[in-house]
Amino acid sequence: MSKNICLFILASYLFSSCSTSKKVETTGDITHLKFLSEYIVTFNYQFQNTTVGGLSGIDFNPEKNEYYFISDDRSEKNPSRFYTARIVINNKIIDSVVFLKATFLKDQKGNFYPNSQQDPFHTPDPEALRYDPKRNTFIWSSEGERIVTPQEIVLENPAVTEITTEGNYIDTIQLPPQVIMHATEEGPRRNSVFEGVTFDNNYKNLFVSVEEPLYQDGPRAGTGDSSGIIRILKFNMATKKPVAQYAYRIDPVAHPAITPESFKINGISDILYIGDNKLLVLERSYSTGRLACTIKVFLADLSSAEDIENINSLKDKKGIKIASKQLLLNMDDLGIYIDNVEGITFGPQLSDGKRSLLFIVDNNFNPLEKTQVLLFEIE
Repeated sequence: MSKNICLFILASYLFSSCSTSKKVETTGDITHLKFLSEYIVTFNYQFQNTTVGGLSGIDFNPEKNEYYFISDDRSEKNPSRFYTARIVINNKIIDSVVFLKATFLKDQKGNFYPNSQQDPFHTPDPEALRYDPKRNTFIWSSEGERIVTPQEIVLENPAVTEITTEGNYIDTIQLPPQVIMHATEEGPRRNSVFEGVTFDNNYKNLFVSVEEPLYQDGPRAGTGDSSGIIRILKFNMATKKPVAQYAYRIDPVAHPAITPESFKINGISDILYIGDNKLLVLERSYSTGRLACTIKVFLADLSSAEDIENINSLKDKKGIKIASKQLLLNMDDLGIYIDNVEGITFGPQLSDGKRSLLFIVDNNFNPLEKTQVLLFEIE
């Protein structure tokens, strides 16, 4: 069979998928998530002269029935980029993931971003991506860089950047002072900053989550304790300025590491606005010695949280009203291997009319890890 005929059949199949691209209305009434299907993208899959991997964010455009994945490649394998793809769902099963386009991110001068060998002070660390249909633009987040050693100091602020659909720079959102990088133990920790972004329902405001507690806000999550508090930032999209901040308490690290000194972490890897001032919050826990991650999905309500925008440090602050949270899902209970889940989005309406939710896994370009796409039904 010729290549052109194969492509025609594939295209016809994609557009005849049993799932629909009808827009899913989001409200804060989610009570349960039911696992439906898993799909694994081939390791180091080659597409348009790029290596697919490090997929750290996912978003869905129901008008075009397209998905967008951002890669956390720091321009090391290929220039920093995001992908447009189609996820084919038939009978509540992910049939295939078809990549359609690679779009490279560009800086203010219209150039590809450098890698850390070329310019460590301007190397991005892409983590999250959301499409804004109101403006036909994208918002993406970068964690920046913080290297403080006797040999070198590299400080690059995290960023939230608006771009065109072709990846061209439009504007950068103004950051509050609490999340500016410092060489002292103040501000964000390295590689623990802007992992999650989400618009509210009318795209007027943008919420951005910090993965781990800022230095001035207290300790990281430990095994057996839940003292870690992170900030969720709120920005006005018209002014590109911050308007509020909210405190959210993260869970303890789920499992002990192989030794007490070994690396372990729990933090927020993504957030998703669901209406009524509520968010789905994705907490991701990893401990050295376990290949799998513990992924928990919480329903958080910001209505009960006070605005902490003018509070520089949360250490020793008593009586601060934090966001309430309710556990919806612990993926440990699914009985399947779950890797480094970093992105969450609403998907299409399923064949029986129920809403869907999809997750994307970052394989860190590591052959021992998997690029999983996970499909759930919302109840």
